[in-house]
Amino acid sequence: MRKLIIVIMALALLATALPVQAADAKPDITLNVSGLVCDFCARAIEHVFRKQAAVKDVTVDLDNGRVTIDLNPGKTIDDKTLGRLMADSGYTVTGITRAKGAAHD
Repeated sequence: MRKLIIVIMALALLATALPVQAADAKPDITLNVSGLVCDFCARAIEHVFRKQAAVKDVTVDLDNGRVTIDLNPGKTIDDKTLGRLMADSGYTVTGITRAKGAAHD
C-alpha cells in the first residue's frame, strides 16, 4: 500500500512538472497552401521547415490545406521566406495568418 501511494504521488508530481499547452493556444503562423494531397507532401514540408532555426514545430493538415508553424521564443520568419520555402517544396501559399503578437519581419 505504501508503494502504491508513493507511485501515485510521484506520478502526480511528474504530471505537474510537464509543460502543458493550452487547448486554445494558436500556432504562431498558419499557411493556407494549395497542392497538398498526400502524407509524403506533409513529411517533406515538415522536414524543410524543421531545418529553420526559427521553427520550433510544424504541422501539416492535408484535409484543410494548412501548415501551422510554432516559432522558437524570440525568433521570427518573414513572409517572403515562408513563400520561398513552400515554393521550393513545390506548393503555393495562398494565405498567411499570424497569431496576435507573433513576431513579423
